[in-house]
Formats: sequence, structure tokens, C-alpha cells
Amino acid sequence: MSVPGRCLVRMSERSALWVSTSTQTRGGIATYVRELQQTDVWSDWRIRHITTHVDGPKSVKLAAFVRGAVQFIVELIKSRPAVIHLHSSADASFLRKSILFWISRPFNVPVILHMHGSDFQDYYERSPRPIQELIRRTLSRASAVVALGEVWADRLRAIAPSARITVIPNAVRPAPRVSQPAPGEPVHVVFLGRIGDRKGAFRLVDAWAQVSADGTQVGGSEKVNTAILTIAGDGEVEKARRRIRDLGLGDTVELHEWLSQQAVCELLDRAQVLVLPSRSEGQPMAVLEAMARGLCIVSSDVGGLAEMIGGGHGVIVPPDDVEAIAAALLLVIRNDDFRVRCGAAAYARCEDQFDVRTVSRQIDCLYRQITGSATP
Repeated sequence: MSVPGRCLVRMSERSALWVSTSTQTRGGIATYVRELQQTDVWSDWRIRHITTHVDGPKSVKLAAFVRGAVQFIVELIKSRPAVIHLHSSADASFLRKSILFWISRPFNVPVILHMHGSDFQDYYERSPRPIQELIRRTLSRASAVVALGEVWADRLRAIAPSARITVIPNAVRPAPRVSQPAPGEPVHVVFLGRIGDRKGAFRLVDAWAQVSADGTQVGGSEKVNTAILTIAGDGEVEKARRRIRDLGLGDTVELHEWLSQQAVCELLDRAQVLVLPSRSEGQPMAVLEAMARGLCIVSSDVGGLAEMIGGGHGVIVPPDDVEAIAAALLLVIRNDDFRVRCGAAAYARCEDQFDVRTVSRQIDCLYRQITGSATP
């Protein structure tokens, strides 16, 4: 990727300004920022973080953006960062970052647009022509556009062919590998994310009805469950609760609302399988966090998921095929060797491609490239 108009920045002058949602919000961008805050790139480039979005009603979100925009302008005037790094999704998130991008133009500071949204192409296609033109111009004028994988890089190139696109994946910190259930203990399957149609939560519940019917064994005079499912997230929780009750799955399904990051880690540490039958995804942090523990992943063939777990690193299913989801779950529940093998392969790929230390070095290289950073 060639970047015109770069300026030479000495090591002593390195500084970067990150703009994103609050690290306390729900979702992958907040998790990503928290992970990178613990790496050398954060201290080496003296990164300062500005929040332009928080969870809450529209009035609270608007106030957060206004505060963040004012802080952004003050930072440009007073501190003059060597590079600006804008983390964006689609819809309002992209519009907020576009405003900041064009505000920064007169200051002649290199700007990186880091695209996290799984539905950005859909957002572009359904936008009116003036917004499409804004999207194309913003992507094309950025010093660099970061895509999470090759699938998303190709989609961004289709929107803005002249954009300077580079691929840097999401990041996670590898954890100890999970243990497998002892003989007689059930396999623990987990779903994490917003509960609704996009993430496939209701199709998963329907598939689990088939798994539950087939996934029992008779022990003496009692039936023993060979698998349990934990669903955790926000969204249509009550609808999911009713569906679980109507299908008589209460003995094999646990339902939780949104969990803290610590609770998520504890849940994954006790599980062996993560399932995510979404209709659209970017590079979901839930999958990365599962890979970082050696869980076996069952996910749909959408977005960047095939890049993450394809080639024997997990099980790929059609997103809307309830029977295929059930069959994949039964396979990884019943076949211990296959489940362990997929989990081990996912863990190795995570260490090789998604380790936060590797990703932080890629960001450092990108910063050096677009600023012409040099050692004094």
C-alpha cells in the first residue's frame, strides 16, 4: 500500500489519537480497544483515546458525540497528533467518524479509518446517493483504510476502488486451553451476542430442540443430557425465553442477559463449543475469544467467518438451515476426537494470526508507513 504525502515523524514525536465508542459499551469495538490498550503500541505511540459514542438513549448518544467532537478539535489544535485512528462501524457510526475525518483535513494529519461493521456493504447500498458519495470520498481520501479480512477488503474496494486498503485482523489475547468433559459429563455449548434474527439465536433454539431430542442417553431409569446450551446476550431475551419454554428445553438450556467481560471469560473457560449461526458478521470477537481457548467453533458461512475457521479449524453451516445447525452440533457433541481436533486447530490459528501482540506490531508498522516514522 503506497501512501502519498506522508510526513517524517521522529520517535520522540510519536503520538496517535484514537476515536471510538466507549470502552465500557457492549460490542466488539470496545473489546478491541481494551485489548490494544495493554500492548506496546499504546505506550510507544502515546495513544490518547476519545469517546464519541456510549450506550443509552439518543439524547445521551448525541451529547457524547458533541463532547467527543469538541475534545477532538482541542486535541488537533493543542497536541497535533502524528496520526488519527478512527474506529467505525456502519450507519450513524460511520457518519460520526466522517464528520471528524473532514474536520481533520485542514490540519493535514494522516487519518486511518478502521472499518469494523459487518453490514457496511448493506449500509452503502441502501443509502441515498449523497451519502454514497460521502462514503466513497471519505474512504478514498483516508491515508489508510483497515479491513478486518480479505472478504471485507474486497467489498470496500468495490465501493471505493481508489481507497488505500490494508488488512489487519481483530485481536485477542490467548488464554489457557479449555478442558474436555469427563466421562458422563455433558458437553457445554455456548452462544454469545445480541439475541435476535441477525445472530441466529432463534434458529439455534429450534436446532437445539433437535439436538436435545437426539442428545440424550438412558442411564438406568433416567435420561442423562449429553450436552447443555448457554445463551447469553442482550436483545430479544424474553422472546428467546418463551421459545425455550414452549419447546420444553428448560432442562438443557440456560439463558442469561448481557454478561460482564469477566463473566464471559469464565463462561468460555467452562465450555467446549461456541456456536454462532449469524446471517452477517465481520470478524466477531466472541469467535476469537473462543478460538483463544481452543473451543470448537460452529458458525455460519457469512462475512469473514470462513476466513477464521475454514479449512478444518471449525465447522461451517448455512446460516438459515436449522437442520444443518443441529447436525453440526450433534457431530461436535458426539465425536470427541473431532471436537478436540477442531479446537486445537482454532487455537493454533489464533496464536498465529490473531494474537494481540502480533496485531499491535501490524498497527505499529502501519503508523510508521503513513507517517514516515524514523528513529533519531
